[in-house]
Order: sequence, then structure tokens, then C-alpha cells
Amino acid sequence: MPDLTDMDGDLLRRAIDVARRSRAHGNHPFGAVLAHETGQVLLEVENTVLTTRDVTCHAETNLIRLASARWPKATLSQCTLYTSTEPCPMCAGAIFWAGVGRVVYGLSEQELYALGGEGSDGLLLPCREVFGHGGHAVQVLGPALEAEAREVHVGFWTPA
Repeated sequence: MPDLTDMDGDLLRRAIDVARRSRAHGNHPFGAVLAHETGQVLLEVENTVLTTRDVTCHAETNLIRLASARWPKATLSQCTLYTSTEPCPMCAGAIFWAGVGRVVYGLSEQELYALGGEGSDGLLLPCREVFGHGGHAVQVLGPALEAEAREVHVGFWTPA
């Protein structure tokens, strides 16, 4: 697995900051950032599951919904989606279908569930496994900066 570059670290920290905002806005603490390979940020999006009362409004699916309406697959294939936490199977599917070429994530799904994230009704399926069954490659880097990514979840899923 390639190492996290300085640019990757900065953009992953930005996704973690978006997750903090999501939590402050009354939603689950997840955030996503889409950046071109040059490092130019194209979008940053929060989770809105609680405020919209729509279980599909994860940060990554919200981002993909907006990104795929604005840019063609050829552009998205040159982008990296930075996300505070490993994409769930639903989000990984959306990322795959949109054609995003690379994913960098902070907290692993195993760590999220160890913190009590998403309750006991989890769908444990690593994003690498979802992407591995697809017809085109999606490069994955993570978990990375996991201690920083974990902080935004502390006390959210279970009483402090």
C-alpha cells in the first residue's frame, strides 16, 4: 500500500473537520471531500442522515450524488474521495459506479463498530472487498490518521 502523502494527510484532515461540522449540525460524524489529483478541492459534504431522516444520506453518497451530476466519469476517475471513515458497502457501491479512481479513509469500519458506531446492526464488509468485485480498479489507502479520525466519534455513539 502506498504511503500517505502530505497532500493526502491535509485533505483527509479536511474530511475529518467536515465530520466535526456534521456532528455539530446534528448528524452522524462523517465527512467527505472530493479532490482532483492536483489537490484542488471540488466538493466537501457532510452526512445528513438525521436531519433529512433519510438513511441513504451518508457523506459519501451525498458527495457522489452531487459530483456525478457535475462531472463526467473521466474527470471523477482522476479524483480522490477523502472520507473520515471507511465507506460502507452502499457508499463503496456509489463510489464505484461514479468512477472515482481513488479513496483515502481515516477510521476503519472495524474501529467504528468497536466504538459502538451504527449500533449493533452493522453491515461489515470492507470497501476493498466491494471494490475488488468490480470491473475497474479503485485504489484504496486507509486506515490513515486513525487516532485523529476516531476523536470525532468519541461520545457520539455511546454515552461518554
